[in-house]
Amino acid sequence: MRGNGLDHDGGGRSLASVLSGLAVSVGCVLFLGGFAWGAVEYKPYTVPTQSMSPTVKAGDRVLAQRISGGDVRRGDVVVFQDKEWANVPMVKRVVGVGGDTVKCCGTDGRLTVNGTPVEEPYLHGKNPASGTPFEAKVPQGQVFLLGDDRSVSLDSRVHLDDAANGSVPLTAVNARVDAVAWPLGGMLERPAGFTPLPGGTSRPGPLELILGAVVAGAVLILAGALQGPVSSLTRRRRGRAASAAGR
Repeated sequence: MRGNGLDHDGGGRSLASVLSGLAVSVGCVLFLGGFAWGAVEYKPYTVPTQSMSPTVKAGDRVLAQRISGGDVRRGDVVVFQDKEWANVPMVKRVVGVGGDTVKCCGTDGRLTVNGTPVEEPYLHGKNPASGTPFEAKVPQGQVFLLGDDRSVSLDSRVHLDDAANGSVPLTAVNARVDAVAWPLGGMLERPAGFTPLPGGTSRPGPLELILGAVVAGAVLILAGALQGPVSSLTRRRRGRAASAAGR
């Protein structure tokens, strides 16, 4: 009987050890795989100016998904670099794509794209959507970019006299901002105001899935690592209880 009890206990410990090792292994795959996936998909940037306030502010650290020009949609907050603007990465919002006529302001003070008024709840301050009126036809393969704080942003409106009517090539776009990483600001919302226009708005990248994998991996690693000490403590307590009962 005593021998059977020892065998049963040893078998229980063996199964627990297997499950613990499995949890740690799966956790490592999720944790490290999540970081690897994130490194491939995303790149951190520091916002250089206040022109995108209140969406992102100067000094904010953002996570931007690496994308190609064909993935750009109206409403996207993008990171781009164009030598005609500055030789540093900049962050602005896409309000027009190739073929669009972007104009401001309509009778209600709103921006219009191809004659359709666009609701822009992310703007800093109230209407009008631009302190200076403008109209531009966006060439094919280009995007028209504005800041969310239109009162201070040096954006496509400053470059309207350029050959491209203030727009920049899609090839200048490096990434699309998905979230503010520091200070913690969460995911950026896709603006509904551009949804009725052809092409709609973009979908969020896989950042939430990546974070979920990293967190799940960390939990499994911790749970697997704690299984051994917890089991040993439980066995010691049971042993002391049995000894006390035998007395």
